[in-house]
Amino acid sequence: MEKHIMGENGISYTLGEDGLYYPDLYLPEETEYPIGKYGMLRKIYLQEHRKGLYLELVLAGKLNEHLHQIDKECNQMMDRLVEQMKEKQGVTEELKMQDQMAWVGGMNNIRACAEEIVQYTMVFICDKISLKSI
Repeated sequence: MEKHIMGENGISYTLGEDGLYYPDLYLPEETEYPIGKYGMLRKIYLQEHRKGLYLELVLAGKLNEHLHQIDKECNQMMDRLVEQMKEKQGVTEELKMQDQMAWVGGMNNIRACAEEIVQYTMVFICDKISLKSI
């Protein structure tokens, strides 16, 4: 028996140790991107709640690209929100020099609020972004 054969459907097959032919199937090569906190949160969300979309991204070889894009957009949104909230709430460098504890409390509150907004809108609800990347 031949070790490798080509099937009628254009798929090559390899002879296994048990005497059966198995298709030579490979996932497409995927580029490695650095993935941060928000990308990892998105991955966990997809694995637990959107299994179909997760598998679609894996099989298309676009999961890392998608997670990197989400992470990048979340960090940009976080920076914008923090700056806008600092301006609205009057948390300035002047306040930092006058009353450090008030400044720290204000910044902690701002970061927590911005974090919640980013996670809700970009990590857990961003299906329009996920569909663009496929």
